[in-house]
Amino acid sequence: MRSVELFTGAGGLAMGFSKAGFRHEAVLEVDQYACDTIRVNALRNHPLVHKWRVIQGRVENFDFTNIDKPVDLVAGGPPCQPFSLGGKHRAFLDSRDMFPQAARAVRELAPSAFVFENVKGLTRQSFASYFSYIILILSYPEITIKKNETWEQHLSRLERYHTKGYRSGLTYNVVARVLNAADYGVPQRRERVFIVGFRSDVGQKWSFPGATHSEFALQHAQFVSGEYWETHGVPRRLRPEVPQSTRIRLTQNHAKIPNMLRPWRTVRDSISDLPSPRTSNSCPMLNHRVIEGARIYNGHTGSPYDQPAKTLKAGVHGVPGGENIVVFPNGEYRYFTVREAARLQCFPDDYIFHGSWTECMRQLGNAVPVDLSTVIAQSVRSVIG
Repeated sequence: MRSVELFTGAGGLAMGFSKAGFRHEAVLEVDQYACDTIRVNALRNHPLVHKWRVIQGRVENFDFTNIDKPVDLVAGGPPCQPFSLGGKHRAFLDSRDMFPQAARAVRELAPSAFVFENVKGLTRQSFASYFSYIILILSYPEITIKKNETWEQHLSRLERYHTKGYRSGLTYNVVARVLNAADYGVPQRRERVFIVGFRSDVGQKWSFPGATHSEFALQHAQFVSGEYWETHGVPRRLRPEVPQSTRIRLTQNHAKIPNMLRPWRTVRDSISDLPSPRTSNSCPMLNHRVIEGARIYNGHTGSPYDQPAKTLKAGVHGVPGGENIVVFPNGEYRYFTVREAARLQCFPDDYIFHGSWTECMRQLGNAVPVDLSTVIAQSVRSVIG
């Protein structure tokens, strides 16, 4: 199936769609380091990216008539800084807001479906009107903003069209939901909003895939059955103490759940089999070396080893919560290596990240976890394939 990827970054979302059988006719990205990451892996004939046509440049400058039709899918992660909790929250006032360009791509390519991802902050109350605007410009991409028309005026016109009942031309049935990546087997608490639309003539019913993993299942495996510790060979004397009341509660609730989901995956699940990055000559894995200088203090506490990691951050405005630090059970802590962060984002071990530690972590902090992308991609393909 043919697809076009916008705002590709290091390729997490696009790789998931590749794994689901989509063939990217073009992947667009403005950042030099991210493009170099994809190119380096393509030159090494990485099976997920070696056939990608990488176009470095701004999406607003790209002529989509260069893409042969039909296109089955348009996907991408428009820059999240306009809506991020760590940003300045300027939304439509921010020049980096690329949702109008996403709508242009949909209008000019008329794909069977589209998938766009962004930060959870996009759904907060202060952005409610603009979020409604995003949904409507994607639902009716041919109803474009007029010269000298504000986005609020455009929103009102779209609302009137949406409520009139009869619609013609290119239209999409659009749904949106905040998903926690941990609920789909990603070893990271990462909440993101996904906006998915199907062209009206596709005519198939669709809903977001159900969760496969849960926090409750992890708690049961750690504090009741002990299966988690047994799997990792952790002796009883090193396991955390748990109040008896907690064990009783988990046991009782477990009996009430007929179909138990799998446990959330933890940092330990993800990286414990990697060689120590501090040991000389023991790090054959690419991008796996320690960067010194990690600090722990109030409000900056890092990711516990036996829980899913905190949300990895790109760090454009600093990393205020210690999200890029791992804290081990013995109290030791350090920054995640690039390879460890890549594991948390479900990138393959043979995928190289180009640039300094800071640049690599920025690419990873902006990425969509590959495993979550794959789940969405497979579900979308089941409808349009």
